[in-house]
Amino acid sequence: MTKFDLSHPQPIPGFDSMKWLRKVRAQIYKETKDMTPEQRRERTRRASEEFQAEMEHRRAELAAENQT
Repeated sequence: MTKFDLSHPQPIPGFDSMKWLRKVRAQIYKETKDMTPEQRRERTRRASEEFQAEMEHRRAELAAENQT
């Protein structure tokens, strides 16, 4: 298994994190600008559940890889 030293992360060449952040924020604003606060909360809850499910799936895949 490869160990990564994350104590001093290196930037990804050619990747502009601020540009990416502005793009994602604009996309979220576009999707939510006409929603009520309740609809925004529901969207956030649903996105959080999807993210958690994806993380559990990835952890299970890694665990399966590490057992072989």
